[in-house]
Amino acid sequence: MKWPTAAFGVFIISTLQARPNSTEFSGYAKYLFSRTETPTHQETYDQLLHARMNTKWFPTEDFSGILELRTRLFYGDIVEQTPGFADNLGHDAGFGKLGTVMWNRKKSTAYTEIDRLYLNWGPSGWQISAGRQRIAWGTNLVWNPIDLFNPQSVLDFDYEERPAVDAVHLQYYTGDVSKVELAVKPGTASSEAISAVQWSLNKWDYDFHFLGGWKAGNWFVGTGWAGDIRGGGFRGEVMTSKIAKTFQKPGSAVAMVSLAVSGDYTFPNSLYIHTEALYGSEGVVNDAALSRPKAQTLGLLTPARWSVYQELSFNVSPLVHAGLFAILNPTDRSFVVVPSTTCSVVTNFDLTFLALFFNGDLLTEYGQLGTALYLRGKWSF
Repeated sequence: MKWPTAAFGVFIISTLQARPNSTEFSGYAKYLFSRTETPTHQETYDQLLHARMNTKWFPTEDFSGILELRTRLFYGDIVEQTPGFADNLGHDAGFGKLGTVMWNRKKSTAYTEIDRLYLNWGPSGWQISAGRQRIAWGTNLVWNPIDLFNPQSVLDFDYEERPAVDAVHLQYYTGDVSKVELAVKPGTASSEAISAVQWSLNKWDYDFHFLGGWKAGNWFVGTGWAGDIRGGGFRGEVMTSKIAKTFQKPGSAVAMVSLAVSGDYTFPNSLYIHTEALYGSEGVVNDAALSRPKAQTLGLLTPARWSVYQELSFNVSPLVHAGLFAILNPTDRSFVVVPSTTCSVVTNFDLTFLALFFNGDLLTEYGQLGTALYLRGKWSF
């Protein structure tokens, strides 16, 4: 029996023993319409219904079980034009997928999965969780080199929760603002295994993080910080790790470095500005599009040597928020620009318009990716 299945059994038994008032429900339902166009393909139109149910049970004050379900219904050209579209749905968090295809037609597919499934125990000074969970390490808002388990992509705007991992996560609080963490993701193969220790503390009004361990059999060490300078946020992360032997070249470095630094500030009139830069020693300066498979294997956040992020946002009114961000690859001069507007229509219902405009020459990081327009309605409960 695989351990996620066993965890699910324990989870159900625990919930049956829970007190009547110890259950919490939340979630949302979303509708997303998209229109995409690339230089080499015609226009495509797609629709997505996305529902999420989050459930928490509290049998005792320091013990809980979390179950979160995610269901998506796809309709449109992407289903019809993508071979094996339904087979590629779902997320393998380490011990396989916990989902199923509800139906698969010519232009529509529905898929439901368990996105979170874990037990959480919090005795005095401790926090212990085991199962399919999100382990989020990092201080930056866009690029997180020290987020070993599932670093996020700012362009994946419609999956706020981010993917989970099958892991055991132990946290011991050594003080009010300090703790030691141990996270282990076994995986079904050594290439998927991660073991990491992190020490977090607060000094000089800054949060500092120091970590180290092994990922896919290769060592790594890293650090991160978060604080402010004259009221503006100042964050950074550095990760150094051994390069897998298959990518090592004679006479070249045996370790790679990733560095990300960011600063942000909110003015009294609600204008928000955020700048972030990323450097990767194993990133390339030319033909970044061809280096995506290598970057993914190495665990890089981007195939580029350098990346720059710039964001501006503003509250047009109490109910309307407008934003604009761009990511630039300064070496090949390709970029993506992302404007967005979110309006609170009624209580718990938001309407968002967002666009992705890619630009660049052939084989550059953002070249030939075209444009994408999105309209999303989201109801939360």
